[in-house]
Amino acid sequence: MHRMPSLSLWRWLISLLLLSLQPSLQANDADVLRYPVWADGDAQRSRYVLEQLQLALDKAGSPLHLQPSNYGMEQGRALADLERGRNLDVVWSMTSSEREARLLPVRIPLDKGLLGWRIALLPSNRATLLKDVRSLDDLRQFTAGQGHDWPDHLILSSNGLPVKVSSSYASLFQMLKAQRFDYLPRSVMEIWDELDHPRSEQLVADEHLLLRYPTALYFFFSPQRPELAQTVREGMEAALADGSFDQLFHQHFGASLQRARLAQRHVIHLHNPLLPAATPLYRPELWFNAQEQAP
Repeated sequence: MHRMPSLSLWRWLISLLLLSLQPSLQANDADVLRYPVWADGDAQRSRYVLEQLQLALDKAGSPLHLQPSNYGMEQGRALADLERGRNLDVVWSMTSSEREARLLPVRIPLDKGLLGWRIALLPSNRATLLKDVRSLDDLRQFTAGQGHDWPDHLILSSNGLPVKVSSSYASLFQMLKAQRFDYLPRSVMEIWDELDHPRSEQLVADEHLLLRYPTALYFFFSPQRPELAQTVREGMEAALADGSFDQLFHQHFGASLQRARLAQRHVIHLHNPLLPAATPLYRPELWFNAQEQAP
């Protein structure tokens, strides 16, 4: 008579099967680089950064392929998950001393520093609000809107500028329309695409002022995965050396920079107390200057 295997034998067989599957599961995990999908669902905001990330992987000869997170998240949640080595392998964000202490930055500014070149979004019925602003004291009459987990709101506050924060990127546009604050400073890289979005109906770009503070948009990695940071760093350096980094930058932002009419704006310089000492300001090829021309 045929006997059924004992319970202990079944357990041994199942353990053996799981062990045989484990290497393939680990290999699949090792093949991907997981990045955040932002909670607002606006994929356009990430397109340039993801193209630079893929370019870096290609230049480094890496087999990794990009994989989005399973759900949308705000910036603060993404950085916390990355620090814990959970759900994400890379996040891009404005740098700060606090973030560089928690995470591994690749100190090549994706934005060439333009995240700190800011033009104000305004309600269309207040388009001339900042026309006569010539100093920080003048600007202190008005309140800026910012995300609660953006370093920018600390930069503005440290310069004595009133700030009102929101926990949601998308809600900032509704708050501006409702005049819960006066202006929303956006980088010259972002503002024109944002104006084309339906949520910016009844908003306009200020034509008179440019706020500037030194900062950088970096790729950040978990301290638990230094090999990923090294791979992307090597790829980005190769892309800088052969000109493909700048080519992609100008492909995305050349028209926006012309539209911004930077030379015709009054510039107010702000101090950035969050700027890390290790910021590579000594490498001029990493930073945009107003005389730079598209290739």
